Amino acid sequence: MSLDEEFNAAAERIKTMTKRPNDEEFLELYALFKQANMGDNNTSKPSLFDLKAKAKWEWWNKQKNKSQDEAKKEYIAFVERMMSKYA
Repeated sequence: MSLDEEFNAAAERIKTMTKRPNDEEFLELYALFKQANMGDNNTSKPSLFDLKAKAKWEWWNKQKNKSQDEAKKEYIAFVERMMSKYA
């Protein structure tokens, strides 16, 4: 299976979790997914008043300079850990 196929399978698999990960785990999943699909965050930082968007932006920004392939590998491994914890 190619890296892209593994990544897409992991993205589908995470949707089957029966429990929600904690906020930090969710933000890590989000950030790795965005980095894997979009690359470095080059969007404007959201308003200080939009706490949810600001948190997501900051977590994605922490992934800066990580290759998309590396982010896909980390996402796949993270999904495996989350599935064993929350499935």
